[in-house]
Amino acid sequence: MQRNMRIGIAQLSQETNTFNPRPTTRRDFEEFGLVRGPAIIDTLARTNELGGFISSLNRWPERPEIVGLVRLMAWPGGLATRDTFDWVCDELTSSLREAGPLDGLLISLHGALVAQDHPDVEGDVLAAIREVIGAETPLVATLDLHANLTWKMASQADVLVTFHTAPHVDIVETGMRAAALLRRMLVEGIRPAMALAKIPMVPPVEAANTQDRASVSYALRERLQALESRPEILSAGLTTVQPWLDVPDLGSAVLVTTAGDAALAAEECRLLAQEVWNRRRDYMPRLVSLSDAVREARGIDGLVVLSDPADATTSGAPGDSTWLLRELLKYDWPRGAVLTMVAPEVVEQAAACVGGTIATTIGGRLDRRFSSPLEITSTVERAFPARFVLSGHLGENLAIDMGPSVVLRVGDTRIVVTSRSGPHFAPALFQAAGIDPFALHVLVAKSPCGFRAAYTGRAARIISVMAPGCAPPDFWNYEYHNIPRPLWPWDETHAWHAETRVKTGHGS
Repeated sequence: MQRNMRIGIAQLSQETNTFNPRPTTRRDFEEFGLVRGPAIIDTLARTNELGGFISSLNRWPERPEIVGLVRLMAWPGGLATRDTFDWVCDELTSSLREAGPLDGLLISLHGALVAQDHPDVEGDVLAAIREVIGAETPLVATLDLHANLTWKMASQADVLVTFHTAPHVDIVETGMRAAALLRRMLVEGIRPAMALAKIPMVPPVEAANTQDRASVSYALRERLQALESRPEILSAGLTTVQPWLDVPDLGSAVLVTTAGDAALAAEECRLLAQEVWNRRRDYMPRLVSLSDAVREARGIDGLVVLSDPADATTSGAPGDSTWLLRELLKYDWPRGAVLTMVAPEVVEQAAACVGGTIATTIGGRLDRRFSSPLEITSTVERAFPARFVLSGHLGENLAIDMGPSVVLRVGDTRIVVTSRSGPHFAPALFQAAGIDPFALHVLVAKSPCGFRAAYTGRAARIISVMAPGCAPPDFWNYEYHNIPRPLWPWDETHAWHAETRVKTGHGS
């Protein structure tokens, strides 16, 4: 009797921001929720890419055995330490050895994880995994749209499948697409041909909204999906990269994988990469100064969402900038204003004084280069646990725990202060704090683009604000030491013509 196929599933996901001075450590992964073995299937069957893997595998006619390996996920933050890199690599390779022989492997990656001495963590991890599973075992990986896709990643995987949307609302679907491609390799015997073109550009995130029909991102998303609708093309992806990475191979990338036709993969990849390059200036956003944005918000009837991209916790910034808070406190907001702050020491102080008044210093501690502390006197309205389930941008049934938290009030402005970083834009966070985010005058979303999935259609106005921070929208004006040159938008005038690298067959 023939045994069932055994398919391993795993996840390693963290988006690094090398401007954030706070290092990412093993504790960050453990606090988010480290899951090993069969518990992955029991607890994450409806969550993100792993949920997509599981739901697709469960519908295969062959009914494979799903082998849970390890889930390693941390919120975006600073450079991972060397010890953290060694630990995540050991967790993945050890789980593979303990699992025994596999017929295929599905792994969810972000694609922009950087550690000390390891500027391409995913490339290094995939190489370590390949050593364990061998050259002939099919390996399919998913990537975030903001991955810094490298040739080392492509050379170690058989197929790479990327998100198509920003805000990221196709996460589960991406997992399902990856599992479907793995089945074609195992059942139909397809040996993919993959072409990669690295594009010397780093587009700003603020205007990269694939849901906006007027945007370049919407048109490119439709182009990718049209390519993937063709049976001879397995996967088509565009990664527009996490901009706040000071690494040697920084840049956007296009990847096209076919059912064995290397020439077709190379040509479609070349054409798409050249189109992206030719439209690079369409990514430049409209940004408004701090003072002008807040002044404009005062005169608008209805909810105004101020995007604070420079302190976006979704982009790996620390979340304790005081720039917008200072500006908001200059005005009265009869319908209320709210913004968030990561400040565990303030939470500890305020939690002992609920209903009372405290004088405290807030912000500018996690990031002292681009912000400074602010002294405030506030009423402590409530203490609450910032625990909720995130669905929409960045998550589907994704459990979030940002630790003990408090709500402070200064005049008409509330400050939701959390102990840990997290989705500092999510309506569910404000609701957990007892605040209706859609009934306010002003809401600050610490997100450059993804917050639009929750607020477009509910807000009277959305304004992207220019301010200093670890995730600046004008990143090309900041100091980078390791990036390749020429690179747009640092270098405006250089010409470029797309070239591709092609890989066929399993492994490297």
